[in-house]
Order: sequence, then C-alpha cells, then structure tokens
Amino acid sequence: MSNIVIISGSPSHPSRSSAISTYLEKILVTVGKQVNTITVRDLPAEDLLLANFNSPEIKEAQSLIEQAQAVIIVSPVYKASYPGLLKSFLDLIPEKGLVNKVVLPVATGGTIAHLLSLEYAFKPLFSVLGSQEIINGVFMVDSEISYKDQLTFADIGIEQRLKTALDDLLNRLPKEEMVK
Repeated sequence: MSNIVIISGSPSHPSRSSAISTYLEKILVTVGKQVNTITVRDLPAEDLLLANFNSPEIKEAQSLIEQAQAVIIVSPVYKASYPGLLKSFLDLIPEKGLVNKVVLPVATGGTIAHLLSLEYAFKPLFSVLGSQEIINGVFMVDSEISYKDQLTFADIGIEQRLKTALDDLLNRLPKEEMVK
C-alpha cells in the first residue's frame, strides 16, 4: 500500500492549510492510500527552535517521512515564502531525506503575487533535500477558498487543479502488486 505523508505547515489553527490537508487526506484514504499527517504547529516549539534531533516527536515525524513514498507539503505563504515554523521543521529532515519521494507543494497566499513562491522558495528546498520528482504545485489565493465548517472552493476550477495535482502524484507512485 502506498504510504503518503502530508506536512501541514501553518502556524495557525484553524487555517486554510489544515483544512486543505484534511481534504487531501480524505481523498487519499478514499482511494485506499495510507496517509499520515504531520501538523508542524503541534510539534514541540522548543525542539523546532533548538533543532533538537533527539526529540521523540521529531524522530517520529522523521520516521514517517523516511517511510513515505510521497510527501505533500501544504503551507501558507508569507512575504513570498513559507513560514519559519515550517522551515524549522524541514531543517530537521536529514540531508537527502526526500530522495526517491514524489513531492507535491500546495500553497495559499493573500495575493497572486505569491504564486512564484512555488518555484523560487519551495522547489529549491525540496531539491536540496534530494527530491527529484516535484509535482507542479498548486497555489490558491486565500479569497478562493473558505474553511469555516468545511473547506469550500470559490469555483470548481480551483478544486479541479488540486485534484489534478493529486492524480499526478498518485500516477507517479510505484504500481502496487496484486495479492494472489
């Protein structure tokens, strides 16, 4: 069974990122994938700030990523980049920790001006961590989505872009052998 990790990088709760993470997890579970979600804001702040590689919570998160075939990173964009909290966590992933993993970045931001953060902030980081398969990310302007009681999209095109990227990720995973 494919093993996918979703990293939710928002420092806020509730947040668009957490709503999108939950939405993606539900879709993946529905199609039979094993999914684990790492909510970065729930990790011990001191361990993140002091880069405590020996923290049990950090080790557990690292283990989930190590075992994953795919990683989806969902994050807000502030001032053209991902939040420092997410960066602190990603700094704790071992060098080349994303080798042989398909990576899908999903980002939200206040304006379309943050769109290029997928290319200029996220992709270089994933490359440094060893990912060679980075799916074209999905960027959504905050006004295009709402997350009061449940995630809603301003129009079907936004939801379709997200589903298309998810399909691309799923199609890049190794085909599972049939049980005989």
